[in-house]
Amino acid sequence: MTADRSTTAEGPATAQGNVRRTGRVLPAVVCAAALAATLGAGPARAAQDPDAERQSGQRTAAALHRGGAGWSLKDTGSDARFRGLDAVSRDTAWLAGSGGTVLLTRDGGRAWRDVSPPGAGELEFRDVQAFGARGAVVLAIGPGEESRVFRTEDAGASWTETFRNDTPEAFYNCLTFFDRDNGLAVSDPVDGRFRVLSTADGGRSWRVLPADGMPPALAGEANFAASGQCLVSNGSRDVWLATGGAGKARVLHSADRGRHWTATDAPLPASAPERGVFGLAFRDTRHGLAVGGDFRPGERSPHASAVTRDGGGAWTESSRPVPEYRSGVAWLPHTRSAALAVGPTGTDVTLDGGRAWRTVDGGSYDTVDCAPDLGCWAAGENGRAARLQLHP
Repeated sequence: MTADRSTTAEGPATAQGNVRRTGRVLPAVVCAAALAATLGAGPARAAQDPDAERQSGQRTAAALHRGGAGWSLKDTGSDARFRGLDAVSRDTAWLAGSGGTVLLTRDGGRAWRDVSPPGAGELEFRDVQAFGARGAVVLAIGPGEESRVFRTEDAGASWTETFRNDTPEAFYNCLTFFDRDNGLAVSDPVDGRFRVLSTADGGRSWRVLPADGMPPALAGEANFAASGQCLVSNGSRDVWLATGGAGKARVLHSADRGRHWTATDAPLPASAPERGVFGLAFRDTRHGLAVGGDFRPGERSPHASAVTRDGGGAWTESSRPVPEYRSGVAWLPHTRSAALAVGPTGTDVTLDGGRAWRTVDGGSYDTVDCAPDLGCWAAGENGRAARLQLHP
């Protein structure tokens, strides 16, 4: 997208490419003590068996739906706008935002370390991929050389710039990783096709993939760098790319790590530069969610969420969609049907795989991500960061 649209678009996994265990959502009464153990502060629990994990996911989903759980704001000490987020666990999360800001917490948000790359104050970070509490890759967006990638292996004590865009027409928006080594970043179209950048060494080096496997872009089509979720992956090879700004909103899918793509229309608002698909999330290689709309404040965004059950081959509008523009979306771990969507006007929850959404919070967030231990985080404007937990 253009510099103006990328920096003004309002507002949520990074996608980590992890296929998570899933389970049925139970619309049951929440056991407060059990849920407190699931969502409370303190060290992450040891790995549980699948049944215990599923039960924790079910309790969390039910609590969200009944109003028994919600966002607990954490003071970051920053006024940056954070659209890049990676939830490593309930204790550890990375944030990337405006003014070249990168923050890291290891204690559930009680304290945040400013680990920003030196000299990056003029850059706009919009995506971050973490590899635990010490390793991370962050993406700066913008035209030409403003699009850059930085990498750290020591929790931000030092950074290496591993990519700087030298194509004036390129504008990178999002990145995703399949595993610790293999990842992609995507740019708005160059010479009529979306440009894809690839790494096979954990972000230490990057190369532009050939464009012959990418369908032609539509007139005005671009990505939205609103939440770090315009490019998401799941499994070892599947990746999806969200678009907007054209006459139709689309989702592109590749089953070979970005070499060849197919495009499918998505039933979300389109036909304007400010409309389209802003965020994607996949709980496996078949079941996905799309959210978006019109990011302009005060503009209506009906029909702004959709679901797929065939890996993006077809998208169906939600029967009760998110009520307003939403930029970020994340599946709740260890459930088959629960997910969160966020935007500047609120947070919504679904318990039926994205068919029907219900607003549960009115706070402003741009991005959302959940770790396998049910550590769900959200972030947004004015330094906002929050973790999901039981209401008192």
